[in-house]
Amino acid sequence: MAAEGKIADIEYVLFDMDGLMIDSEKMYTIVTNKILGRYGKEMTWDIKAGCMGKPELEASRHLLSFFPDIPLAIEDYIKERNELQDKMWPTVPLLPGVEKLVKHLKKHNIPMAIATGSRREKYLLKTGHLQHVFGLFEGKAICGDDKQYNMQGKPAPDIFLVAAREMLGRNVGEPLSHPNAEQKTERLKGLVLEDGMPGMQAGKRAGMNVLWVPDPNLRAIDDVSSVSETADQVLNSLEDFAPEQWGLPPYETDP
Repeated sequence: MAAEGKIADIEYVLFDMDGLMIDSEKMYTIVTNKILGRYGKEMTWDIKAGCMGKPELEASRHLLSFFPDIPLAIEDYIKERNELQDKMWPTVPLLPGVEKLVKHLKKHNIPMAIATGSRREKYLLKTGHLQHVFGLFEGKAICGDDKQYNMQGKPAPDIFLVAAREMLGRNVGEPLSHPNAEQKTERLKGLVLEDGMPGMQAGKRAGMNVLWVPDPNLRAIDDVSSVSETADQVLNSLEDFAPEQWGLPPYETDP
């Protein structure tokens, strides 16, 4: 359930994509377990939690580190996984509450951008059939393989700071530099929407507000007490999002 009262005054919003906007995490699980199943193995949620939000190679290394006894090279795993997933991406659905929120922010001219660990090629595959929502971002998206920004992956704060600076023109400073007072204030005007633990940590390390919408399975196994960062709000679904709690225009009520 949403918390009561105003939490912060937000001027811009940054969206994660996988598992937050689109139901891609389910497809990751189906494909990964199809491959591992040949060896009598399975990716459980405690393993999956460590993969979420990470760049492809890093996530794959994490996954296969749990199965050192199977004769599967990381390059072969990534190749097969990508081939299977690429056939599924044009059918991946939006998650509940996403379309309503994005259209609402767009209607009220709230600056917004996407910050995803997905490679740009995959981002385009996943969103091409969902342009009624993703088209509203007008190309404002930072992807994990945008090498020109020299970003570290989540839980490092880089991708959110780069998205705010490069896509929205916010004076938030550089990931590796200590922000001055003005930059700290600018960071606090941002709201990060995330579903993964590394992404939640990245948003807080960026000095921004974070709304965490974890999968129930993730909440069941993630030891939140093991990390120093704490989300500003935790919801079960973006359907529960209340814009006015963040100083944003409220949803219009139906007559």
